[in-house]
Amino acid sequence: MAWYNRSSRFISDALRRYNSKIVVAKNPIQESVSRTNPHTFSSSPNLSGSRISKFSQPIFRNSALLNQLKQSQWNNPFLDGAKRFYYVDGNRVKHFKPRGYKRWTQNPRNLFIAVLIGSGAVLTLYFGNLETVPYTKRTHFVLLSRALEKQLGESQFKQLKEEFKGKILPPLHPESIRIQKISQDIIEALQKGLMKEQVWSDISYSPESVPLPYEPHEHETMNALANKMADEDKWQSEDKWHKEEEILNDQWVQQSRKKGEEKGMKSQTGHLEGLNWEVILVNQPVINAFCLPGGKIVVFTGLLKHFRADAEIATIIGHEVSHAVARHTAETISKNLWLTIFQLVLYQFFMNDIVNLMANLFLRLPFSRRMEMEADYIGVLLMASAGYDPRVAPQVYEKLGRVAGDSSMQDYLATHPSGQKRAKLLAQAKVMDEALSIYREVQAGHGAVGFL
Repeated sequence: MAWYNRSSRFISDALRRYNSKIVVAKNPIQESVSRTNPHTFSSSPNLSGSRISKFSQPIFRNSALLNQLKQSQWNNPFLDGAKRFYYVDGNRVKHFKPRGYKRWTQNPRNLFIAVLIGSGAVLTLYFGNLETVPYTKRTHFVLLSRALEKQLGESQFKQLKEEFKGKILPPLHPESIRIQKISQDIIEALQKGLMKEQVWSDISYSPESVPLPYEPHEHETMNALANKMADEDKWQSEDKWHKEEEILNDQWVQQSRKKGEEKGMKSQTGHLEGLNWEVILVNQPVINAFCLPGGKIVVFTGLLKHFRADAEIATIIGHEVSHAVARHTAETISKNLWLTIFQLVLYQFFMNDIVNLMANLFLRLPFSRRMEMEADYIGVLLMASAGYDPRVAPQVYEKLGRVAGDSSMQDYLATHPSGQKRAKLLAQAKVMDEALSIYREVQAGHGAVGFL
């Protein structure tokens, strides 16, 4: 029994010595509190949890200590990473932040700044590229630069000469000489109408031509000239122009002219300076002619089979040159750019076929028909200034409509108005009176300048 008591005492002494060597880590908060006020907090192991809470409450009400603890937590790099994923609202409720890039549109201030800058850029781009068309004083938006427009015209003209290689009539062909003479008259009339100094060289026939496999005999050339003179005498002797009833769908011309005169708007003609005008006659049965940007005129022999008089050819060439004067090619490219962007937006809400149909029917085709009317107006003034009777023009367009086969729906579904409608528009008193006045001045030997 004595041995058992000694053994139990030995074991209890060993456990007591072992426990005395163990160092218990103190709580840093308790340690700091004990150093601050040792009389209000005891580290005795016999104190219960309720007593610790009771004695520690006055200590944690110390605002300086709370600020120090918060500051230590904010500077902790391990706690900052976790705080990025939530935020606290006005009710002190924590919400998790959505991961990834935050959309800038969610901020009204950023959205307002973006809209303001974008609107300013669009307005600057728009008003900085507005130009005034000669005569009609219509303001149109042209994004294409003059140099690029000229470069495009010359490049396309070069491609056409390669395409029609072997079919271009030589410069000394009678019809080539005739077309070159009429074109020269129209260009000189354009120079007078713009009151420009001599900045263009005389119109030349393009050298890229080859002789035809046959040359016309002398009597054939004389017969052609005799027929041409007879046609001209017929047009000048017969007064086929009449003042038709008023057509209301061209009132935009007079309204645009009046508005331009009131504002003192000046026509932009810088794209016409320094042009090297050229003309070619292509031996193709195509009833067509056009003028590319940069002063490149192309006429097909198929047109000459139906229009033999010089006044008729001058009407068509004057119309095509007017497209270059008004920069219709550059305007079409600019409009198509904006219309394409508008269509891409509508594709998100409507079917593609419906969007394309509406865009062509209500935007592209009306713009094209208006530009054709504008070229008719400027062209009839050019031919009158060149010494050709403007009363021929309405008959030419009416005849062109019959040859091309006009339809009743052409005024709505085609890029060009019908020949009958164009004839009625040109036969109105206002524009025809101006053209006749210019024509009489030229016939009297006085000439007219600045009419554009």
